[in-house]
Amino acid sequence: MRKTLLLVAVAGNVALLGYFKYYDFFVTSTNNLFAFAGIDVPLEARSIVLPVGISFFTFMGISYVVDVYRGDFKPSSLSKFAAYLSFFPHLVAGPIVRPGELIPQLDSPRDPRYVDTARAFFLIGTGLFMKVVIANHLAANIDDSVFGAPEQHSSLEVLVGIYAYAVQIYADFFGYTNIAIGIALLLGFRFPQNFDSPYAAVSIQDFWRRWHMTLSRWLRDYVYIPLGGNRGGGLFTYRNLMLTMLIGGLWHGAGWTFVVWGAIHGTALIAERWWRERPGVVQKPSTPLRRAWHRFATFQVVCFAWIFFRSDSFSDAWSTIARLFTAWGEPSPLVTSGVLAAIAIGIGSQYLPSRVPLGLMARFSRLPVPAQAVVLSVALLVTHALGPEGVAPFIYFQF
Repeated sequence: MRKTLLLVAVAGNVALLGYFKYYDFFVTSTNNLFAFAGIDVPLEARSIVLPVGISFFTFMGISYVVDVYRGDFKPSSLSKFAAYLSFFPHLVAGPIVRPGELIPQLDSPRDPRYVDTARAFFLIGTGLFMKVVIANHLAANIDDSVFGAPEQHSSLEVLVGIYAYAVQIYADFFGYTNIAIGIALLLGFRFPQNFDSPYAAVSIQDFWRRWHMTLSRWLRDYVYIPLGGNRGGGLFTYRNLMLTMLIGGLWHGAGWTFVVWGAIHGTALIAERWWRERPGVVQKPSTPLRRAWHRFATFQVVCFAWIFFRSDSFSDAWSTIARLFTAWGEPSPLVTSGVLAAIAIGIGSQYLPSRVPLGLMARFSRLPVPAQAVVLSVALLVTHALGPEGVAPFIYFQF
């Protein structure tokens, strides 16, 4: 009976997500498939309005029922479940918080006198800087133009645009996460970390330990391991890795470009695993030069996958890739010092020792409250001055 209820609950969550987010995608794909075979199928897309944050609160709902079924978490009251699912700082774009990470905090007494406001405002301030100064600047000055019409840009602009988008999506999502964690902290709640310098990763596996960490753990615990994980030998493990990454890609958006993005990461994970486990392999000692090469190669694979993630269609993705090889030497007015500086800051900040941001946060915390207010005000004014005009939504709001 418990298993039946679990299946019904999971199926209900998936069905709601499937209807609102993937119905039109399924209809369009089906029509295209039958049209290719010369068959007319009268299925009509409905242009369904996507509920805000549905991808995130659906995964949270699934994790709740699965954790209760496994005995990892005791059922809570309806009011606490509703508060867990609708807690606004992470509702729209994560992080994906497990029930055991948030619901027990609802029972804990919170005294405003002991809220770590300095750390909260530091996180909010750095999040706004990454979003407004780095992400929005790159979007306005190169990314939107390059990916909107790659055939109109030089190879250098396209190459820099790809790297710029890698930094943009990191700064955008990292910035939002910091803001969400900071707001939750002001209310007396602690959220899990969601990023850990992903572009300093030495492999794709390492990248997924650092990028969108709450999603990575969710896919591992609720998809990869239930599929069988590493059990059953190489081919079964490869299958499970690919299926997990395909689901992760499709979770991001109802489009085949997202599926290909997931497939690229799945293929890279399989290739890395095969390389490590091939017969007769001898593990070479890690050296600074070898780590640097691995980081460079990993970043190139990640950036190649971002092309499909950012492109609206396969034709746009192919145009972007083709343009990398056919327009060298043409003028590149979009490759400015401001763009290069934003890319350098976005990537370079991930190579800072962890003691640097922690030290800055500690120094900010030790300042008197009036001094903290002055520093924060100046930081906000500088952020506003450096950022481009207009309001750009967070990228992950669309998911």
